[in-house]
Formats: sequence, structure tokens, C-alpha cells
Amino acid sequence: MHRTWSASGKRVLARLGYDIRKIDLCRQREVGYGLYSYLNEDGTLDYERYRQIQIEGNKRKTERVWAIEENIAFLSRYIERVIGLPRFGLCHGTRRGLEQAWFREYLNCEVLGTEISDTASQFPDTIQWDFHDVKPEWVGAADFIYSNAFDHSYDPEKCLDAWMSCLKRGGLCILEHSSGHGVSSVNQLDPFGADIAMMPYLIVTWGKGAYGVREILNAPKRGNDVQYLFFIIAQKW
Repeated sequence: MHRTWSASGKRVLARLGYDIRKIDLCRQREVGYGLYSYLNEDGTLDYERYRQIQIEGNKRKTERVWAIEENIAFLSRYIERVIGLPRFGLCHGTRRGLEQAWFREYLNCEVLGTEISDTASQFPDTIQWDFHDVKPEWVGAADFIYSNAFDHSYDPEKCLDAWMSCLKRGGLCILEHSSGHGVSSVNQLDPFGADIAMMPYLIVTWGKGAYGVREILNAPKRGNDVQYLFFIIAQKW
């Protein structure tokens, strides 16, 4: 049950050092996932706050790269084995754009990256774009989509629906999921987190028969800062 806190109650909690958004988050942690609330008191989305936090966070971490070339090579072979030679792919939340550069190299096809920050203009084949939105020309056009930034979504169901709408029938959406994407990691910058065991349930529920989980792959290589790294393969039916 969702609790609505009164203004006086919020003031008392604030004096005690509690953040009401995090209290609401704890309610969701009980079911294996968490979502930081960007909603105003009237229930509308505070999009500008979300956008600014994402842009500022991106600029602080511009030099950090999460994607690993060995893993992209592995995924490229997997894509070719499952769907054949692709013609077009999307990478969402790419920061420095290395993901699409490696996919382009290994798959020899067009791959475009998106990044919400204006730093997108600094990197090849990257456009400034909020990945919750869809360009009309993308609908049904992509053979595959890859992202290691799904945890940056303020509405993961809306986000994944948008991505899956861009795939051709049989197309693959590859979500990188590490120990750093769990519930305990949820914060303003990374608003969504879920236990790895919870992700297939969420994806199948959101898909409503239009898409689901094909399989979960172990990454051949992971960074020293994570305990595990998987690739969740969602497929458009």
C-alpha cells in the first residue's frame, strides 16, 4: 500500500534526517526492485530535475567507460548467430560512444548512440536524445539495441516499451545488468534498480506478450568493481 505523507509529516521526517523519496523507495525494495521517485506532490513528473541530474552526472563521469570491448565482440557474434547480419542498431546512454564504435567495427553495420547530455556532440555517431523517447524513423527499424544504462530510467516500463518498439520482429534488446544495478544502488542518478532474478519477471510483465526474455548470458569479462555481469536478452516476438 502506498502511503501519502502530509506536509507536517514530511517536515518532521526531514528534521530527523529522512528523505521522503527514499522512504517510498524502501517500500518497493521489498519486492526486489526500487525506483527513485521523480514525481511532484501532484503526481506529475519533475522532468527538468531528472534531466539536469542526468546531465550533471554524465559530465562528472565522462571519462569513465563501463562497456568492455571483449564483451561487445562476444555480443556481436551472438547477434550474428541469432538474427544473421544486422543492418542497423541502437545503443542507448552511451556517454563516450565506444559501444557503437565497437559494434560498427565487429558487425560492419550502422549503429547510432544516444546520450541525454550535450556532450553527445563530442563523440562520433552519437546524438543528444532522451532514451525514453522514440524517433519515428526508428520504429520497427533496428535489428538490435544495447544499453548498460537502463538503471538511469525514471520509468523502466515506458523506457523498455519504447526501445522494443524500435526493433524489427525477432530483434534483440540487450540489457547489461551487473551487481551495480541492484536495488541497493538506486539513487537520484540511477533511479531504477532490480535484483537479477527479478528482471525476467519485470520484462515479461511489461511485454504483455509482445516481447519477453530469450535468455540471460554470462559476460566473458567484467570489471573489478562488480561481483557479476550478465546480459539479459529481450526479444520482440
